[in-house]
Amino acid sequence: MHSIKSGTDITVAILEFIPNTMMITTIFIKANGKLSVVSAHSDEITREKTSPHDSFAQIVEGNAEIIINKESHLLLTGRSIIIPAHAPNYMRSNWRFKMILTSCQNAFV
Repeated sequence: MHSIKSGTDITVAILEFIPNTMMITTIFIKANGKLSVVSAHSDEITREKTSPHDSFAQIVEGNAEIIINKESHLLLTGRSIIIPAHAPNYMRSNWRFKMILTSCQNAFV
């Protein structure tokens, strides 16, 4: 687990692009949620999942497609989206991207 507590870090530098790989690094986990960073090379797809928490996804580099309840959302650098708790979702990397993913219980209601 990567720790930046009481320090600084460059978010886009935490993960590297690795061909044919989607990397997820958890920064911290608490009882009510977690903070992760994701990097993906092109042509990667995560499996569909749900979370008991709302999630906030923000693209910090590149472009990603996030499918929520079978509806596609293309996110470009700087764009973000809220994934509702219990909503089936998955990510597709048609391009390279890096993303911050924050999951928090009752955070976005």
